[in-house]
Amino acid sequence: MKFALIDGSRTEASKGATGSCPVCGSDLIAKCGELKINHWAHKKIRNCDTWWESETEWHRSWKNKFPTDWQEYAFTDDTSGEKHIADIFSEHGWVVEFQHSHIKPEERISRENFYKKMVWVVDGTRLKRDYPRFIKAKDDFRRAGKLGHYFVDFPEEAFPRLWLSGKVPVIFDFQGIESIHDNADLRKYLFCLFPMQSLGTSTLVVISREAFINGIVAGSLFSYPFNITKPSKPRQQIVYKSIPNTGTHHYDPRRKRFVRRERF
Repeated sequence: MKFALIDGSRTEASKGATGSCPVCGSDLIAKCGELKINHWAHKKIRNCDTWWESETEWHRSWKNKFPTDWQEYAFTDDTSGEKHIADIFSEHGWVVEFQHSHIKPEERISRENFYKKMVWVVDGTRLKRDYPRFIKAKDDFRRAGKLGHYFVDFPEEAFPRLWLSGKVPVIFDFQGIESIHDNADLRKYLFCLFPMQSLGTSTLVVISREAFINGIVAGSLFSYPFNITKPSKPRQQIVYKSIPNTGTHHYDPRRKRFVRRERF
């Protein structure tokens, strides 16, 4: 936890400090050292927010890109009294949750139902296989007519299945905390996967980190350029009985059909 309440003010952890939890009101102590980022921890074992997880450097770095007042916003359900802390809650009503560790499908669904107007940002560097799988599958993405927009007919071959059945956009960050200066390296960009629309086809939008941050801050992220176009053809119809003569397709023996070859 980044903030505790000290004399009613949200305060970051410093060595020797004590405060209170903004959710349950219990005592917090500052944890400050060289191995982990400074944070607050409950003085006694307490699980006031079952969704809370230990923060990584990647997690804290993302949160710090947004206004302090938006970070660690405490939500309370008026009906049930259920309380949770959102990583980011913007003045435009968007919740942003940064997810590094493994999450169970039931919890993902619960969070989406609780926050409703939200977007996930997933650390794509946690599992070593995720980025190579994405690179292998990306040549089969179909251009959606707008720059950086693609239709993904088989999203399960490009992304972890956990994130394919959700109700909200999921943004994959394959760069992590690594510094990358080569603009040709795809890891410099973010990949926003929207919920499946028809017959298992998803829409993917490639954006810069600056565009994502500015879009959340301005409240314009999901208006332009994210006005999503429906797929022109369902994936069952993209089948060829002979080799196309355009040179834009290749035969996939696993799918037993020719697929379109599109590159970023």
